[in-house]
Amino acid sequence: MLGEDLRWFTTLAELERMSAAAERLHIAQPTLSRMLARLERKLGAELFDRKGKRIALNEFGRVYYEHARRAQAELDAAGQAVADLANPARGVVRLSFLHSFGGWLVPQLIAGFRRNAGRVTVTLRQGGAEKITGHVLDGASDLAVVSPRPTAPGVGWRALLRQPLVLAVPAEHRLAGRRQVRMAELSGDEFVSMPPGFGMRRIFDELCAAADIRPHVAFEATDLVTSTGLVAAGLGVAVLPLQDPAPATARSGPVLVPLADDGASREVGLIWSAAAAPSDAVKRFRDFAEDWSDRHGGISSTRREWPPHR
Repeated sequence: MLGEDLRWFTTLAELERMSAAAERLHIAQPTLSRMLARLERKLGAELFDRKGKRIALNEFGRVYYEHARRAQAELDAAGQAVADLANPARGVVRLSFLHSFGGWLVPQLIAGFRRNAGRVTVTLRQGGAEKITGHVLDGASDLAVVSPRPTAPGVGWRALLRQPLVLAVPAEHRLAGRRQVRMAELSGDEFVSMPPGFGMRRIFDELCAAADIRPHVAFEATDLVTSTGLVAAGLGVAVLPLQDPAPATARSGPVLVPLADDGASREVGLIWSAAAAPSDAVKRFRDFAEDWSDRHGGISSTRREWPPHR
């Protein structure tokens, strides 16, 4: 399998829905079904478990998917290397990032970069911290904006800024009128948090461990907007980064109380594979991000406006 063959299989493996994959690939669903059947006959094993109209990768499929994803990344990198050599003024930067940076930081970086980047294309991918770190290490992404700093070996890192953390509580919560709060005061509360594998969950777990509390996580959400909404509805409290700019829901929804605990901030940075040779376009984006960080003092501009006004 090469090129487009790899792409259709990895798309199907990630969506695990024949109709959705066919729509994304712009091919007919029966055609995609026949392509999968041919591949499974060639391999001598079924790659998906069929559950009615749903499919799910089985043990064989997961092994094949990991190899196919790495092969696709290598082919993409090879094509990009040739394109960079043929025309250094062009190029592609494959950038991954956490969902919470999609509303402000990533657009700011891309807009600033493209003003002087010629015809460089930036492609985007979102996900949890562990997932996008994996994409960088296996070559599926060139760079990623993450928080906190990954612990995986082989990752290059450049800190960009630091965001203060706040406790979001419902308006009627007992701590809503406080000027600051410590995590130890929340041992009896229900929390809204991100699932394991997300950067904010790692930060939350570390804060709870430092405060010697065992949190009761009532709800898990994969984005900060949903977390904020759940808190506003009175369904728990949440540790959130003070965003720049703060989402509209934060002004009309929960109360944001500063956290007084040591380490109550999250460091945001740019990562890359230390083993990969970056293209000219990737090097230019990385240099721009470092210059951007230096110009902004390495901190979130929201820190200068703390505490927030409601």
